[in-house]
Amino acid sequence: MFKYFLPGIAASLVSGMVLAEPLTLPAAHAKVLQNSPALQALAFEIKAVDGQVQQARLLPNPELSGLVEDHQRATRTTTIQLTQPIETGGKRGARIDVAERERDLARLSLQAKQAEVRANTSKAFHALLAAQARMELADTSHALARQALAAASTRVTAGKNSPVDETRARIAASGAEIDLVQARADVDTARENLAVLWGGSAQALDQVQGQLDQLPDAAPLATLTARLETAPGIALARIELQRREALGRAEKARRIPDLAVTFGSKKDEQFGRRQAVFGLSVPLPLFDRNQGKLHEALQRTEQARAELAATTATIASELRTAHARLMTARSQARSLQDDHLPGARSASEAARKGYEYGKFGILDVFDAQRVLLQAQAHHLRVLADAHAAAADIDRILGATKAAQP
Repeated sequence: MFKYFLPGIAASLVSGMVLAEPLTLPAAHAKVLQNSPALQALAFEIKAVDGQVQQARLLPNPELSGLVEDHQRATRTTTIQLTQPIETGGKRGARIDVAERERDLARLSLQAKQAEVRANTSKAFHALLAAQARMELADTSHALARQALAAASTRVTAGKNSPVDETRARIAASGAEIDLVQARADVDTARENLAVLWGGSAQALDQVQGQLDQLPDAAPLATLTARLETAPGIALARIELQRREALGRAEKARRIPDLAVTFGSKKDEQFGRRQAVFGLSVPLPLFDRNQGKLHEALQRTEQARAELAATTATIASELRTAHARLMTARSQARSLQDDHLPGARSASEAARKGYEYGKFGILDVFDAQRVLLQAQAHHLRVLADAHAAAADIDRILGATKAAQP
């Protein structure tokens, strides 16, 4: 029915600039995914966590020490020794596991953010299409209201109508002008909301092109619910639980004392000989057995388990709500398309023909046309709601399908 083509505000037309190629929804997705500051920040986070994994794999450094006894050279004893800490209890493996879970969390956070910005781009794109279409309707309504005012003034001057008709027409024209100003402001806001997603500005956004009346598909709720296991929000909570479990294992491993093996050489100047030095040291866990840290880690694990259950329930509820919104919007759009809009068009056409035969006044014609414009504006809002609900479903489920132009 509608194919909305959004020029980049009247200013660019007045200035005589040559407009760039229209921005489609797939192009907007690509632009945002490539230039989004939020996604770039998460990409750096992944690189930073790679450093944590690298650090976790390293062995403890040895320690070189020297000891000199007696300040007189003839009786001096000099000892050089090398001490190597040896991790026990699987500390290194547990440390690596924690770092790898951190990396998994960072990578999944990036995927979840990508799904979010794609959904936000879809919502902002369709909101911009709807705002421009509403501005065109407001402009048409304003022009009709001005024509109605001129016609009413003429008929009042000729004595064919009451001055009340002119007052009504003047009020309608004033309201239409206010609506037009608001519609233009809404377009500016919608352009800014879309451009900011890739770190740009509304001035750099010339035009967008798309089909607002192409309703998004609506899969059965049971089919969507079956995909919740892989939803980014739930997957993030699951990875967080795994990270907390890994931290618990790391704290448990720290209860086992590490060894320190020492090798060295001792030179005795008085007797003119060298002696090999060997040593082994083990901390005695009499007081600090890392019990506090282990208790904290175990409680944090249970907390993450509860948060996973809560997140699963919340996201499932969000999915049901978004699906209900989509189904309602689709039903309303079809009702408006099949019944309300045809009725408003028929009434407008009947008023026009009746005016030609002298059965209706000019204000009756303009009233019928305003009703038609209001019905079209309502249809635009419902279409935008449908696309917003579909975008929310894609965000919840982490959809990565290519956008339709």
